[in-house]
Amino acid sequence: MMTVVFATYNGAGTLRRVLEAHEHLQPPQGGWQLVTVDNGSTDSTPSLLAEFAERLPLIRLREPRRGKNNALNRGLEAIAGNLVAFTDDDALPHQDWLQQLRQAADGQPRFDVFGGSVRPCWDAPPPPWLLSCVPLDVTYSLTDPKLPDGPVRPGLVFGPNMAVRAGVFAEGHRFDPDIGPNRGSYAMGSETELTKRLARHGLACGHVGAAVVEHIIRPHQMRLGWILRRAVRFGRGQWRTDLAPKAPSAPCLFGVPRYLIRLLVGQAGRTLAAGRRGNVVDPFRERWELSYLLGVVLEAHRDRRRAGAATVRVRQEQRLGGDDHKGRR
Repeated sequence: MMTVVFATYNGAGTLRRVLEAHEHLQPPQGGWQLVTVDNGSTDSTPSLLAEFAERLPLIRLREPRRGKNNALNRGLEAIAGNLVAFTDDDALPHQDWLQQLRQAADGQPRFDVFGGSVRPCWDAPPPPWLLSCVPLDVTYSLTDPKLPDGPVRPGLVFGPNMAVRAGVFAEGHRFDPDIGPNRGSYAMGSETELTKRLARHGLACGHVGAAVVEHIIRPHQMRLGWILRRAVRFGRGQWRTDLAPKAPSAPCLFGVPRYLIRLLVGQAGRTLAAGRRGNVVDPFRERWELSYLLGVVLEAHRDRRRAGAATVRVRQEQRLGGDDHKGRR
């Protein structure tokens, strides 16, 4: 038995296509079920899910607390079987997707986490500058077509196409609700934080190239502003998952490690200089790097503020505890 889980928030624009693709999935040995978690949608998502309730082995859940990882954790309460596949409300699985993941899980017991191929499904032709400049893996969660089967770094297992043995969740592992898609600007890395954390616990990841989904990329996601905002979110996520553990005691200025401020100022200068050049590639790459570093700085500042607030709370509790003790005396 396999369980497929995905969260959705106002995903009606792509959800019908996704559910129709799931209708055409070839069932794996042992069967499967689909768990969808509506994260408080205000569009036609609930009615779309209801429409497909009789057409799919569908379990519909709701999670009112906003945040993709809150929704995924809610979905884990309904899993059945020994393998859980995760995808998105804008990812179209190929017909043999579940069979390929099932075959890999059964044949490669050394892996507990599996990542499949994520290919683009362009809703409109992408402009040439995008294909030549934009990092497609970070921006659209697309895997490298040349990535070989076998062991893979946890950071190369992407949310639209991953599977985890159910025993991992039986041991108590969950998604971190403080990272991933949420209101406004957020730290990217919903599933990546989990895969990296599992790797630190000794669990290995494997790539399954034949397990394919296509990630729908809509016209607004090809605009420069959207792409640069994505770079900011990536920077915020990188601070959370990779950079913060390496800089716990770095000297700070305004609550931000000084080395980050130096990097940001230097990159701002390079971005201004690149804007005077006549080509498209150099200015974009410098703007991308500047947006990425801005995200790192924003998340570092947020972490310091939260740490400071926690320290204040502890001191207040200690002081109140001391006052209570004096009163009892």
